Amino acid sequence: MGDRFRPSSFQSPLLLILLLLAGGGGGAASGPIKTIVVLVMENRSFDHMLGWMKRLNPEINGVTGQEWNPISASDPASGRVYFRDGAHYVDPDPGHSFQAIREQIFGSNDSSADPAPMNGFVQQARSMSDNMTESVMNGFRPEMVVVYQTLVQEFAVCDRWFASMPASTQPNRLYVHSGTSHGLIGNDQRSLALGMPQRTIFENIEDAGLSFGIYYQNVPAVLFYRNLRKLKYISKFHSYEKSFKDRARKGNLENYVVIEQRYMDSKDNPATDDHPSHDVYQGQMFIKEVYETLRASPQWNETLLIITYDEHGGFFDHVPTPVRGVPSPDDIVGPDPFFFKFDRLGVRVPAIMVSPWIKKGTVVHGPSGPTSTSEYEHSSIPATVKKIFDLPSPFLTKRDAWAGTFEGIVQTRTKPRTDCPAQLPTPVRIRRTEANEDAKLSEFQQELMQLASVLNGDHLLINFRDKLKNMNVREGIAYMDTAVNRFFEAGMSAKKMGVDDEQIVQMRPSLTSRNVIP
Repeated sequence: MGDRFRPSSFQSPLLLILLLLAGGGGGAASGPIKTIVVLVMENRSFDHMLGWMKRLNPEINGVTGQEWNPISASDPASGRVYFRDGAHYVDPDPGHSFQAIREQIFGSNDSSADPAPMNGFVQQARSMSDNMTESVMNGFRPEMVVVYQTLVQEFAVCDRWFASMPASTQPNRLYVHSGTSHGLIGNDQRSLALGMPQRTIFENIEDAGLSFGIYYQNVPAVLFYRNLRKLKYISKFHSYEKSFKDRARKGNLENYVVIEQRYMDSKDNPATDDHPSHDVYQGQMFIKEVYETLRASPQWNETLLIITYDEHGGFFDHVPTPVRGVPSPDDIVGPDPFFFKFDRLGVRVPAIMVSPWIKKGTVVHGPSGPTSTSEYEHSSIPATVKKIFDLPSPFLTKRDAWAGTFEGIVQTRTKPRTDCPAQLPTPVRIRRTEANEDAKLSEFQQELMQLASVLNGDHLLINFRDKLKNMNVREGIAYMDTAVNRFFEAGMSAKKMGVDDEQIVQMRPSLTSRNVIP
C-alpha cells in the first residue's frame, strides 16, 4: 500500500454560436470503489480548519497552542503571536498571491531556506491590516466545524496534504485534474480565456471506457480546461440542484464525479465554498448534504468521497512546506518576474476521505512512495484515480507520477462498514449577517466571471473588462447564470444538429457593443 496510516430567457443559441475545430484497451474498477467523488473547497489551511482536531485524536499533526509567528520575521527580538482557537467569520480575505505566500512561508523574498521556516504569516497579515493577524492566527474549535469533526472521527483525515504550488486558486485547481497548471502562477486572463491545453484525468477516464460527471452550482470552473469545452463533453455537465440527488438516489452517479459548489454569495443562495468572506457554516451544510446524499445512495458501498481545499488562503499552518525533491510537471518555467520552476509545493491544506471501506478514525500521514520525496498534494487525486480504476493511459505529468497515492485506505477491510452515520450533525451558524450582494466581486470571483464571459463570448469586447471591475455580486450572479445557461443550451443544440463532437463551442458576444479586441 502507498500510505502510512493508522486506524484511530435567452436569444436562440443557434443564431449565436460559432463552432471551432479543436485541433486536430480500457480500465476497470477491479476493487470495491466504483465511484470517486471529488469536492474541492476554497482557501483555508489545515491548522485553520482541522488543527484543533488534535484535541480529539493526538495522532493528528495539528496544533497545541504553542505554535507562533514573530511580528517581524527579520527581528530575533520580535514579539510573538500565538495560534489560538478563536476562528470565526473572516472578512476581509487574507493575502494569498504568489508574493504573499512566499513571505508567509519564508518570512522574506528569499525562498532558499530548507526547511521552510513558516514564520511570515503575521508579518504579511500586518502589512495588509492591523486586524488581519487575528484572522490568520486562529483556528476553528472542533465543535465549530462539527461536520468535519464527525467525518474525521468516523473516516480518514490526511495531515500531510499540500497545495500543489505556492499560488492562488486557479493554478492549484488545475492540478486537481491534470497534475499541472501549465505554467500558470496567477490570473493570466488570456490563458484562462483561451482555455488551458493540458490533458486531464477526464480524458483518461473516457478513453478507458469509464464515465465522469460534473455537478455545478454556479459555474463549472473545470471549463478552464479547453478540452472540456468540446461538444462531446457537454452532456457531462449537470446542475447540482436539479440532478445530483436524483442521480445518486437512482444509483446513476458516474465513476468519477466532480462537485463544484456555489462560489457566489447571495441572500437567497449563500456561497458554499468557504472562501472568505463566505460563511463556513454554509460550507459545512453543503458537505453534510453531499455526504448524506451519498450515504443514502445504493452506490454508497462502492463510493470514495475526497474533500480538500485548493490552497491555504493566507491562514497559518505550522508544517513546513516541502521545498526540495518536487518535480516540475512539464519543465515549463513561469513568467517574469518570478520565473518559478514549479519545484516546491504550497501550504498544507485539509484533506478528508470518506468511504465505508475506511477504518474508523484513520489518520493518514505522509506517503511511502513512489519516491523518497513524494508527498500528498492535489496531483495525488489523478494518480490515485489511475490506480483505483487501473487506467491504461500514462501519467498526465511528471508530478502525478511522483505524487503519493492513497488507495490503501480502502484496501484494509474485507467488507464495507455498516455503522457509518446516516446523517451528520447540524453545524453552528457563524456569520450573523446576510450576504452583501452590493459588494464588489473578489479577485477569485472576477476570475470566474472571466470564464463566464468566455462562455458568453463577451471576453472579446473591449469594454467588458471595465464592466467586470464595476460589477457587484448581484449583477455577477445574474450575468453568470445567463452565460452558463446560454453556453450549455448552445452546445446541446449543436449536438442535435449533428455537429462533430470534437468541435469546441465558442459564443458570439451577447452584449450590445461589438467592438472587439483584435
